[in-house]
Amino acid sequence: MGFEKAGYEIGYVNEVHKPFLDAYKFSRQKMGTPQPTYGYFEGDVESCLSGEESEHLSNLVSAAKKDKQIVGFIGGPPCPDFSVGGKNRGQHGENGKLSKIYVDLICKQKPDFFIFENVKGLYRTARHREFFEGLKRQLDVAGYSCTERLINAIEYGAPQDRERIILFGVLQPKAKKKLAQFDWLAHMAYPEGKALSYPWPNAQPIAFNRAQPDDIPVALTIQHWFEKNNVEQHPNAHHQFKPRAGLAKFETVYEGDDSKKSYKRLHRWRYSPTAAYGNNEVHIHPYLPRRISVAEALAIQSLPQEFELPPNMTLSNMFKTVGNGVPFLAAHGLALAILDFLKGVSK
Repeated sequence: MGFEKAGYEIGYVNEVHKPFLDAYKFSRQKMGTPQPTYGYFEGDVESCLSGEESEHLSNLVSAAKKDKQIVGFIGGPPCPDFSVGGKNRGQHGENGKLSKIYVDLICKQKPDFFIFENVKGLYRTARHREFFEGLKRQLDVAGYSCTERLINAIEYGAPQDRERIILFGVLQPKAKKKLAQFDWLAHMAYPEGKALSYPWPNAQPIAFNRAQPDDIPVALTIQHWFEKNNVEQHPNAHHQFKPRAGLAKFETVYEGDDSKKSYKRLHRWRYSPTAAYGNNEVHIHPYLPRRISVAEALAIQSLPQEFELPPNMTLSNMFKTVGNGVPFLAAHGLALAILDFLKGVSK
């Protein structure tokens, strides 16, 4: 959606998990967004490497190029196998293998550009970094020039401390020299760690009312986004896990105490830690004794108020969908920076 709102045309969408794909279709319909030009493919991405679906995708790419369109692949292979807080099985895990498959697909189909997004563990953990470097060598042999950056969603205005490695590659030979000047900062609202350097409040005892601190950017706070998205009236406002036990903990954890792996309480006048709702990670409302709702999680991902998930979706799939997504403002900012670059190369 971030790329689409920046002016890109979405042509073809692949997702293997039916509930996620159904939610994607539902949200597009609710927002009045046209369907992808060539529709959806529900299935394993490996199917795009050989057989009928591979031939279909090749035909779509060839037809678009003949029509003088610039073709791009936008993807974020599942990341738990590279996450320090996740399975950490690396390239040999069931999810880890998909990073290699995605790169194989790029090298086979030869889009004009691609985006590869993953967790910082792929970039900073020594044994995973070796695998990442191998992927880049494969892309280089296939004719791609690449640039990379460890970005943080908060740099783009999303109320969330979420680091991700972004690899951007282009196939055009004349783009190679210009890629060295690719401006990663062009559409960042708070570049180079600026967003994290403000005097953010520390953990405080729970209080229903709490005055806004001075000298902080309110647009990066939970309170701002909850109000902006009118989360209490949002269609997903009542989609939240009800505590079976541990209610006392919900009542005693300080506002803003996110020091533990689970039971992290948000602070209304601060940004959120990474919105990752697997591995028993629980985010608590800033002052109410409950977990955050799906509507509140969507706001933390900086999604527009009109974005919603289908009411018949399970709570687990709702929160997985939210946590798996790239924050909207980060995707939009990256899309604009890439668009600037592509326009410059085409001149």
